[in-house]
Amino acid sequence: MKIAVACDHGGLELKETIVNHLHSCGFTVVDFGTDSPASCDYPDFAYPAACAVGRGECDFGIVICRTGIGMSIVANKAHGVRCALCPSVTAAQLTRLHNDANVLALGADLVSRSDAIEIVKTFLTTPFSNEERHQRRIDKISALETGD
Repeated sequence: MKIAVACDHGGLELKETIVNHLHSCGFTVVDFGTDSPASCDYPDFAYPAACAVGRGECDFGIVICRTGIGMSIVANKAHGVRCALCPSVTAAQLTRLHNDANVLALGADLVSRSDAIEIVKTFLTTPFSNEERHQRRIDKISALETGD
């Protein structure tokens, strides 16, 4: 499985922790940056990572900033992306089951490293429920992207 990851300066330390974890689990990681603690603009990193997921080049994405809010807003601008900011394992599980989210946003200042790893594990291993009501809602979201 190929995972796109991106962060701004505020999410760099957590991104490094998550990338190391993903590698140890055998995932392929495509790192869209940043790799510096210098102040930077999160859209420059979140959007390319999300686009890679939307185009099917990566199976999932993980985007990280201090709150996760800015990254999630940007990621959701990419066609085919359903990004969810998940502050808990329960949120990660439910967004996969109900929303078939394909990008996870994390707030480095809001979750511990150990909690973040558990959230990532849950997000990547929970399948979409395929329930009709959830698929119907996802289809409506997709229609908004195409103007149908």
